[in-house]
Amino acid sequence: MRMFSAFFALCAIAIGFVAHAAGDDNRSLGGRTRQYLIDLIRLDTSNPPGNESKVATYLKQVADASGIPAELLGDDPKRLNLVARLKGNGKNKPLLLMAHSDVVPAERKQWSVDPFKAEIRDDFLYGRGALDTKSLLAAELAVMVEIKRRNIKLSRDLILLSEADEEAGSSGIQWLIKNGWPKIDAEFAFNEGGSVWESKNGTRVFLVQTAEKIPTRVVLTAKGPAGHGSLPRSDNAVLRLSRALVKLADADEPVRLTGVTRRYLRELSAFPEYDWLAQLLPRLESATTIQAAAGQIRTRDPELDAGLRTTFTPTMLNAGIKINSIPSTAEAQVDVRRLPSETSEEVLARFRQIVGDPAVEITLAPGAQLPATEASPRTTAAYRSLERAIGLVYPRQSAVVPFMSRGATDGSFLRSRGVGVYGVPIFLRENGESREHGNDERISTQNIENGAELLWQMVLETAGDN
Repeated sequence: MRMFSAFFALCAIAIGFVAHAAGDDNRSLGGRTRQYLIDLIRLDTSNPPGNESKVATYLKQVADASGIPAELLGDDPKRLNLVARLKGNGKNKPLLLMAHSDVVPAERKQWSVDPFKAEIRDDFLYGRGALDTKSLLAAELAVMVEIKRRNIKLSRDLILLSEADEEAGSSGIQWLIKNGWPKIDAEFAFNEGGSVWESKNGTRVFLVQTAEKIPTRVVLTAKGPAGHGSLPRSDNAVLRLSRALVKLADADEPVRLTGVTRRYLRELSAFPEYDWLAQLLPRLESATTIQAAAGQIRTRDPELDAGLRTTFTPTMLNAGIKINSIPSTAEAQVDVRRLPSETSEEVLARFRQIVGDPAVEITLAPGAQLPATEASPRTTAAYRSLERAIGLVYPRQSAVVPFMSRGATDGSFLRSRGVGVYGVPIFLRENGESREHGNDERISTQNIENGAELLWQMVLETAGDN
């Protein structure tokens, strides 16, 4: 295990990183969160290449200034993780607050502002990472600092984890699990993945992510004889690959309702936006009507449908070097999002069954393959604490609903180790927008402050020594 804390602290000072709010006791929790977020956005950690040590070093500066023990961990000095810890009285195992430090690249020409300037316009803070997920990281840091400042007594250790490389290969969390597990081992973890939306009836719906679909990268490689483009052949590798992809697109994957999804659909149907769903629920419970009912859901709401089954999405193609030459191989990469109960081996078997062509090789792309995982339970102390916290901050017209996300996070790696991971819903989805990974990513300043206050209450309910 390599630790670079002293070296990078000096480097950070030399290049001008400033922890603006670390020692400002007069700043509100929301105000401190906003300043941290501004600072974090201005540290460009686009992945690739990442350079997440910029964020890790900044966080350590804030922690050091606040008297919170912290260390930088990893095997690549440019891509370090940060772990900080506040000690509790040991009654319970730790609570982990986690958020990744990298962001996806930004197409600068498509933005109306500099994506790394953290500009505020009309009470919205713009910048890459404003939603995914430096806002959560800023709120977690602010909560840690505030707990230390107020000397709040804790029933369990509180750990802050900022992990590198979530947006690409999850190398940060995997390195920590292999080389530093005791430093992040926890009973529960609060992570990204939650969401808040407001119904037409005025209810704020807090979606707690308790499960997530597992990404599996599948490679299809079609083979055939090379030749001149002037002589068409039915065994052309490109045509073989095309036929295989069409078969995958036409496959009607079987619907498998998990316990989380079944409850999610039932609770959604109570809101006016989803009243149409109520009549379909009984049909989803019948083997003879489930596929047809899911087809109707797909027509009305493709996002809901994606949670009912394993999905296949071809995303990359590679074939040929010259227009008049038939290549001997053609390759496609398919982004598979499998249900948590399924294994990658089951996915491969299904692909081979659908494609049915021995001249098309079907393999897993290099990289970690996560095992099947169970959903984090709704019956734990952490989940009940989330419900209490939301009820305290939003006592009127609020609903807490567990769900399975289509997108993947580093939380899957921890769930596979027995940690109860919950994607916390602290930020409101504003104006129906979904700008994560998109252009002009933004969050309102009021949303930042409200989210920080809600996270504060969630942490106190879960880790406070009441």
